[in-house]
Amino acid sequence: MTDHLGGAVIPTGFDVPVEPLRRAAHYTGEPGCIAEARAFAARFLQQLRTEWCADIDSRADGELLLVVSELVTNADRHSSGPYILELEGTDTVVRVAVYDSSSTLPRRYPRNPERVGRHGLEIVHALADEVTVECVPVGKRVCARVELREGRPCGVVG
Repeated sequence: MTDHLGGAVIPTGFDVPVEPLRRAAHYTGEPGCIAEARAFAARFLQQLRTEWCADIDSRADGELLLVVSELVTNADRHSSGPYILELEGTDTVVRVAVYDSSSTLPRRYPRNPERVGRHGLEIVHALADEVTVECVPVGKRVCARVELREGRPCGVVG
């Protein structure tokens, strides 16, 4: 908190960021982009730990990286152009958004353990607290909100 005394700003040592941490990266779809996106997200989480004093346990860390992997993989496979990964977070929540050039909205298939492949969106829905999809002027945006709170139950697909 900052105290104001006669117009002077006095730092108290308890100042915390008020704006979420935001980072974005652009990918061309070349081989290795999905791994680069995961590494970008891992650096983002480390920055949240440092700048927001976020207490992110290893399970939340892994879940967020898996959500990023699945959304970026979908953009890589189903769009005909580059895509953007946008991350926004605080000490309690991270919003993952992936923009791609395809206007075809993703399809969530019914649960079927015998199906090979096409489980990406099912995984994202299981791990994220909220998933939204919307058309944008250049294609679509898929967003997933992942809570970072400790001890949150594992996602259940159903």
